[in-house]
Amino acid sequence: MPRVDDYYTAADLSRDDLRKRETEQVAKAAGAELVKERTGEMRLDIDFLGRSCTAAWSDLVFRDRQSGKDLTPQEQVLILHYLAGAQGNVLTGKWISYQEIPDGRFYMDAFVRRAKNPLVGTFGSKTELLRDLALSAYGASPFDHGDVSVLFHAFPYVPVVFIIWEGDDEFPPDGNILFDESVSQVLSAEDAAWLAGMAVYPLIGRAKSGK
Repeated sequence: MPRVDDYYTAADLSRDDLRKRETEQVAKAAGAELVKERTGEMRLDIDFLGRSCTAAWSDLVFRDRQSGKDLTPQEQVLILHYLAGAQGNVLTGKWISYQEIPDGRFYMDAFVRRAKNPLVGTFGSKTELLRDLALSAYGASPFDHGDVSVLFHAFPYVPVVFIIWEGDDEFPPDGNILFDESVSQVLSAEDAAWLAGMAVYPLIGRAKSGK
């Protein structure tokens, strides 16, 4: 398990690399918006898991625009890695499971613990709730797999699908998480696992709170 210091180090390294690149190219490739402030400072706005996030280009420290709070170290790293890897709209329309991502099998246990099992454990018998909460939180749309499935954009060019099979007297509920094949060009397997977990847990929180 990475330490918090590891996330800060990873974030600083990513920021240093991004600052060497053309600001406009980074924003365009990521589907982000580049805004010039009255002070002349450039600001980068990007959608991340249903939230509008923003950072000054000079420091690239992201915060939630609505609350004004800085994102967590893990979230900072994930956004920075997305910005570094994004290549524009290169979506293929071909959906793959996590283990099909390069090195995905190496991180498969972590992915199952962090994302798949919590998803199925919470929504395996509450499929309509998954649909409602994903729509509310992420603007998700129905997908055509399983008993219930939803499609949403974790980042502008990283669509994700959550799938639930309800199960019956013979088989327990099951589920899966799919990514567009292009995710392999944008995020590492480890980042994709973190992203899936970050998408699942807010929905679980809403399910438990009744909101």
